Amino acid sequence: QVQLVESGGGLVQAGGSLRLSCAASGRTFSAYAMGWFRQAPGKEREFVAAISWSRGSTYTDSVKGRFTISRDNAKNTFYLQMNSLKPEDTAVYYCAAGSAETVLTGNTRYWGQGTQVTVSS
Repeated sequence: QVQLVESGGGLVQAGGSLRLSCAASGRTFSAYAMGWFRQAPGKEREFVAAISWSRGSTYTDSVKGRFTISRDNAKNTFYLQMNSLKPEDTAVYYCAAGSAETVLTGNTRYWGQGTQVTVSS
């Protein structure tokens, strides 16, 4: 069983930066793939980024070069550094954990509660 708690969301102007954190419980944290998804109002949840031992770091095209996913196994925490934010990045961001395949597809049962990111123009 894994429990995930996000933090770090907020309001930022376009071009600004935010760092999201996801703290995970469980002694096998280092074995899990971890990922970030987001859901904007009226839209479906979409994949943003994931990190795993087997596949490294993976990003959706719209955030490549702007977002960086990382993890600190000693702290059971992983992060999403978001730079050069755009209004279209506005969404609720969710962290997820599981096998690499389940995280990449979003077909995992382990989700955080979500944190709001709002980017003003």
